[in-house]
Amino acid sequence: MQHLTILYRGPLASCDYDCPYCPFAKRRDTPEQLRADRAALERFTAWVAAQEHPVSVLFTPWGEGLVRSWYRRALTELSHLPHVERVAIQTNLSHRVSWTSEADRSKLALWATYHPGQVTYDRFLGKCRELTERGVRHSVGIVGEPSHLDAARRLRGELPADTYLWVNAAEGRAYSDEEAAAWTAIDPLFPVSRHPHASRGLACRTGETVVSVDGEGTVRRCHFVPAVLGNLYDGSFRDALAPRPCPMDTCDCHIGYVHLKPLGLYDTFAGGVLERIPALLGEM
Repeated sequence: MQHLTILYRGPLASCDYDCPYCPFAKRRDTPEQLRADRAALERFTAWVAAQEHPVSVLFTPWGEGLVRSWYRRALTELSHLPHVERVAIQTNLSHRVSWTSEADRSKLALWATYHPGQVTYDRFLGKCRELTERGVRHSVGIVGEPSHLDAARRLRGELPADTYLWVNAAEGRAYSDEEAAAWTAIDPLFPVSRHPHASRGLACRTGETVVSVDGEGTVRRCHFVPAVLGNLYDGSFRDALAPRPCPMDTCDCHIGYVHLKPLGLYDTFAGGVLERIPALLGEM
């Protein structure tokens, strides 16, 4: 195998934020559930460490992972493995970021989302600035809710020019051309997010070089297709890896449609697919 990209989502579902637009059903994890999540993550990290082929990992937890020590430790440990090309996580940046000094920052990346109403603007911007000072590769984003527009404009004005600020179209929201233009002025790639992509029958890297893995080691082609390819830990998924068209009518999440081959987003995000950083920031 040349290279395998894994989207890992364990059972963790607790979050320190309660965003009204968040599509994830949150719970308050019990100590037992947290222990199970930790054990699942440690098992996954050990599996990655034992591989002899290149691996990249994006952690996409239902909840906030970086407030848990085992996620910070997993990111740090994986970043130091020679065959791991990139390890990244989606996060709200609510926790301290000093732990990143222990990681290999040539491998580590953060996909950070600003949630107005859950954290003060100055606190979030301060975390972004600290990541920049520490040399931690990261993108910053916001959901395209009308009430977020002023904050997004302010962020774009105060973040460094070489920090990509992405905008996710709000789930279920239709944007007029005028509204879309306002968001595109902040994120030139907003048009890619504006509408769900018709995907049925399109060639996709998921199930071939990209897979989704849950806490039990169940392997699926992506988070959005329920069909099981096998299990990570018994190796049964490997024989199922093959080029295959998308079976869904639409794909409306970046971590899904970025892998659709006809969209050409591997060229747009070359070197930064997992952490959502375009290759040519200076030309945007």
